[in-house]
Amino acid sequence: MCPRRKARAAERQGGFMVKVILHGCNGKMGQMVTELCSQDEEIKIVAGIDALHHGTGVYPIYRDIYECNITADAVIDFSTASAVDSLLNYCVEKRLPCILCTTGLSEEQLQRVKEASEKTAVLRSANMTLGVNLLMKLLKEAVATLAPAGFDVEIVEKHHNQKVDAPSGTAIALADAMNEEMDGAYEYVYDRSWVRQKRDKKELGISAVRGGTIVGDHDVIFAGTDEVITFSHRAYSKGVFAKGAIQAAKFMAGKPAGLYSMSDVIENREQKP
Repeated sequence: MCPRRKARAAERQGGFMVKVILHGCNGKMGQMVTELCSQDEEIKIVAGIDALHHGTGVYPIYRDIYECNITADAVIDFSTASAVDSLLNYCVEKRLPCILCTTGLSEEQLQRVKEASEKTAVLRSANMTLGVNLLMKLLKEAVATLAPAGFDVEIVEKHHNQKVDAPSGTAIALADAMNEEMDGAYEYVYDRSWVRQKRDKKELGISAVRGGTIVGDHDVIFAGTDEVITFSHRAYSKGVFAKGAIQAAKFMAGKPAGLYSMSDVIENREQKP
């Protein structure tokens, strides 16, 4: 069944369907969100925004979000940092929940995100996958138990050879989650080649590997005396990030102003009967 017919069928069944505007619809992630939404009867893309004005005809596409006058429940954003300011302004004016998936925001833009969240609902996470955000929750419990028992903590992240930043934002987010649990006790160490000394107990090592087409691997290693515990997350396609954004959109529809994260989405799923 084509996406339009599937959407109409779901509407006829009387179920609530979340209507979203897809900001950055023609990019790789935007195309993945479009494909996944076409298979999901609980969500519908009602409009797309992209400077590259072309599409499949599944939904109308506008070059600028201010050209769009279609009513929606939320915006999913997979665009560029340069487009985020205008998007936030639009969402504030329309009181429209925003799922902000674009990375590489400046400190000024991050401050703007906080300001926007005072007037409308904004969800932003370093990683949009449900798995990574559940991992953060588990790591907090693990570090609280294992660190006092003398376990050293190391993070090894692996990504494709086209990724320009290192370490990954996800690796930093995992480290931050544990460091927050430990009241900021850890010092992040990214490179030990320049100094010859024993590892300090307050170090949290973060190593980056770049090669091939690795989508995203993260290993968090707790190394103790005569035993090692490893928490791992593997992303086998970028579709996991799109799935997370879609789950976030369903969660954010109708939410009051505030700054949300994927941990809120996970907690909501856990509370459902």
